[in-house]
Amino acid sequence: MEVYRTDFAVRAKADKSPVTEADERAEAYVLQKLGKLAPGIPAVGEELYAAGGRPDISGGRFWLVDALDGTTEFTKRGEDFTVNIALIEKGAPVLGVVHAPALALTFWGSPAGAFRSRGDGAAEHIQARLPAADGLVSLTSKSHRSQEDEFLKDYAIKADIPRGSSLKLCLLAAGEADIHPRLGPTSEWDIAAGHAVLNAAGGSIVALDGSGTLRYGKANVLNPTFVARGRMA
Repeated sequence: MEVYRTDFAVRAKADKSPVTEADERAEAYVLQKLGKLAPGIPAVGEELYAAGGRPDISGGRFWLVDALDGTTEFTKRGEDFTVNIALIEKGAPVLGVVHAPALALTFWGSPAGAFRSRGDGAAEHIQARLPAADGLVSLTSKSHRSQEDEFLKDYAIKADIPRGSSLKLCLLAAGEADIHPRLGPTSEWDIAAGHAVLNAAGGSIVALDGSGTLRYGKANVLNPTFVARGRMA
């Protein structure tokens, strides 16, 4: 947020995606804290990975960190950007924390359940909802929605909410919407924390390539396209 309030520079990485000082400073801070909290668990960070950092995750347990998910939203001075931290075990996200600094919102999920807090408020249990009989509420990307709109033509959509970053998965988990298709490219660190929250709330993510749910720790960090949902009838 210190960077957010300044006239910061935006650079392009090798893959043409934007990066700022906030991405780099936040990731360094999170990785340093995780190293102290759990020194035996390696961590994969988006910026570290882009710079060639490849920790050994063959043990099957590791952190996935995207310290600024929604950099495009951040550069536009929007509020839908998040800090994503996920713990992966044997390819599955078992713990996830998604924090939205500009909105003072935090979501987290684990086998203990899914929760949300607002500012310094108390933790609130959240749960994905069953779809209503009169149609679905969809969540679509602010920056990648053309293919999503085409996909949703086959569904009875009564309302659409454009949101950025992994907040879409968290809003599904909180029972505020029913479906989110993602047909554009994403990497493992973009999705894992929100996936853990959604799982804990009773929702699901299914890959559209027929491979089942998303898995993490692959040789290729890109995810298949997918559809995320709340509870199924």
